[in-house]
Amino acid sequence: MHRFISRLTERNSDPRGRTWLFVPEDQLSQAIGPLSREDPHTLGIVLIESYGKAARRPYHQQKLALLWTNARHFALEQAERGVAVRYLVTDHSYQQALAPLADEFGPLRTMEPAERELRKDLAPLLREGRLRMMPHEGWLTTRAQFLHGAGATPPWRMDRFYRHVRIETGILMEQGRPLGGRYSYDGDNRRRWDGTPPAPSPLQFPVDEITEEVGDLIAARFAHHPGALDLGTIPATAQDSERLWEWGKRHCLPQFGPFEDAMSVRSRGLFHTRLSALINLHRLLPRRVIEDALALSIPLASREGFIRQILGWREFVFHVHRETDGFRQHPAGPATDNAVEEAQDESAKPSYLGAADPLPAAYWGTPSGLTCLDRVVSDVWAEGYSHHITRLMVLANIATLLDVSPRDLTDWFWVAYTDAYDWVVEPNVLAMGTYAVGDLMTTKPYVSGAAYINKMSDYCRHCGFDPGKTCPITPLYWAFLARHEARLQDNPRLRLPLQALRRRAPDQRARDTRIFEMTAAALRAGGRLTPELMAFMERAQANSGNHLLTPRRTRRPQ
Repeated sequence: MHRFISRLTERNSDPRGRTWLFVPEDQLSQAIGPLSREDPHTLGIVLIESYGKAARRPYHQQKLALLWTNARHFALEQAERGVAVRYLVTDHSYQQALAPLADEFGPLRTMEPAERELRKDLAPLLREGRLRMMPHEGWLTTRAQFLHGAGATPPWRMDRFYRHVRIETGILMEQGRPLGGRYSYDGDNRRRWDGTPPAPSPLQFPVDEITEEVGDLIAARFAHHPGALDLGTIPATAQDSERLWEWGKRHCLPQFGPFEDAMSVRSRGLFHTRLSALINLHRLLPRRVIEDALALSIPLASREGFIRQILGWREFVFHVHRETDGFRQHPAGPATDNAVEEAQDESAKPSYLGAADPLPAAYWGTPSGLTCLDRVVSDVWAEGYSHHITRLMVLANIATLLDVSPRDLTDWFWVAYTDAYDWVVEPNVLAMGTYAVGDLMTTKPYVSGAAYINKMSDYCRHCGFDPGKTCPITPLYWAFLARHEARLQDNPRLRLPLQALRRRAPDQRARDTRIFEMTAAALRAGGRLTPELMAFMERAQANSGNHLLTPRRTRRPQ
């Protein structure tokens, strides 16, 4: 990294007589905290590039590159302003890296990191008085607003919280009422996309010598990590972030609303802005993008849908994660009875429905024969990204139908997506995607058969399975409801599906179970499904009553 160090040294200021801040990766902004209001010539900042943390999990190479290119460019940007910069590279913990600097400069200040994992790492420095923590100024809402809006105890609901925040802030409100008469236009945002209007092509960004060095580092030290590395798709500088946002405003947001839930083999992101990773680093501030979106002349359904994701869902999951200590504890109540267990190994492992099977090899890139799953997985390992409906209704849906361990799926999302951190990935996967914490923050399991995927995508057109006849996903859905009927029977939102389940003939229900057992066994074994293979296995199993494949655990990359 000699080119980065050389450029930083050229621009760096005298560190003497400064007050020093530790800047975690989720705070790469000069528009929040002391950097936004104190004289840059009186400040010093510490940034840490931790290879120890990077090696803790098999993070997508693109995720590592996005993080480190932005951290290094942010260091240079602040040095240009006159801020003194200490950029540390370490194989150890953040605590170990910061302790000598606290001895050298005196107590360091920092805004509270969003990551529970990092807060735990820093806790000894706080207890010793070597680090002083301030509130994180990037968030739009407070704990008090969350508890007032969502409730002091679970179950918590995003729509209640979102309405409360809308009323308090006046965002998308007019004379005390929601603009257009509704708080949410989610029901209008469910059009299938058939190629019109054309989806925008993702931006390419210039690759400078700093970004090239990061690519060389990853090739040298982290080439064994999964995923493709494409430096030209990484917004690395403050200018790159602005370019991406301008592209999103112009080419994505006007059509975002109606096609928010659409999926296609022809476009990974459709009209999604791809801002989430930068917002989670605070390269782009949530407050700023909301203000900009409000000023756009675009359909209300698009404005509201975009703002709901940031002001509503993003803030909501952050507060839920904090309030439950990452689902390790929470206020007792009948709604969450036995839904969350205390983890002994520092990983929260709730499983409200008792799911415990290993994640199939298909999630690591072994073809499954299901186009929807294979295409989304391919997109993720190519880019570290797919939009939220592919995450929920393909990846999480299929894993939930297969009774995959919620923790295994969560860990996979954590390493695979560039925007995934504990505070966002655990609520989205443990709570919403898999229903692993019961109705703590969602009203029902988000599962479906092939009909939904066929309705909202063109995946089925490119698949060997017929969604109405041979696709195993629909029998998997019915088998899921049957296995968990006793646990779910009191859920009012599942009344109609469970009534339909009870009307299924005994031979249909038996076949659902056979398809589930065959599909789960085949995917655990790394097999590729075809209609012919499924038909053969079903006949053989129906005739013999024996399991055809012995499940084996899949290994993830080390």
